[in-house]
Amino acid sequence: MTSPDLKISIVIPVYNAEKTIYALVTQLISEISSCYKLEIILVNDYSADDSHGECINLYNDHKDIIKYFSLAKNFGEHNAVMAGLNKTSGNYIIIMDDDFQNPVTEVLKLIDFSVKNDYDVVYTFYADKKHKAWRNIGSRLNNYMANILLKKPKNLYLSSFKCLNRFIVSEIIKYDLPYPYIDGLILRSTSNIGTIQVVHEKREKGKSGYTLRKLIKLWSNMFTSFSVIPLRISIFVGLFFAITGFLFGIYSVIEHFVVPGLPAGFSLTITAIFVFAGIQLISLGMIGEYIGRIFISQNKQPQFTIKKEYL
Repeated sequence: MTSPDLKISIVIPVYNAEKTIYALVTQLISEISSCYKLEIILVNDYSADDSHGECINLYNDHKDIIKYFSLAKNFGEHNAVMAGLNKTSGNYIIIMDDDFQNPVTEVLKLIDFSVKNDYDVVYTFYADKKHKAWRNIGSRLNNYMANILLKKPKNLYLSSFKCLNRFIVSEIIKYDLPYPYIDGLILRSTSNIGTIQVVHEKREKGKSGYTLRKLIKLWSNMFTSFSVIPLRISIFVGLFFAITGFLFGIYSVIEHFVVPGLPAGFSLTITAIFVFAGIQLISLGMIGEYIGRIFISQNKQPQFTIKKEYL
């Protein structure tokens, strides 16, 4: 498909990608710029290698296509993506990784599918995902939790490789709080979501920057920024212990009459602990519900800080 008047923005969060980013972007330009008007947004998330130098080289070689932004610290993938989305101007916006696991041919396939269909977002999914086993397990767990916390459709896979239209990007970038979760922002803004199967390649160069620590941080963002379900769970747990304590108290009274010689004190202590611990958990859960809502709305820590930009 060819549509030279249609502008495509590709946002790539860059982290320790000096071995892949130049070849990836060069191939993207070669394959896509002849079909669509192209804009590539590179956001360097404070890489420890020479990704900055490679991005500078790309900018110098393709100033008409590339915008490059270097962040002042490592904010995380989703914050880096938000920085890039805020700088896009395309009709359709592709979000993809910097590691060549999404082949350029599949990028073009995703663009064509999105242009032909009227979806706000098109997620990709894979018949065979080439990540390491622990990361695949983490992804499945992340999707399962999203089903519960975000009311995600069960058949939808939340891939990092996706295409968004201008409408949904405009909605997403209204969120200016410090802990963004892109898929959470998408799911709360639209239900007009499509999917397409694409090829996923094995990573040939470099090492994934996705660690267990970052995965846990992502889950934390999902919990605290887009759901109050964990706080509500604490209420039900507290209620359970309070009821358990109350029932244990009734049992202790009955036991006292049935076995008059039974020493007093221990049962009463246990009962008191259960009841008061339950009441405290209920109270903390209710207070936490309100504090959580205030926290979600009012926390103004910077979402990202751009140190250098090349436009």
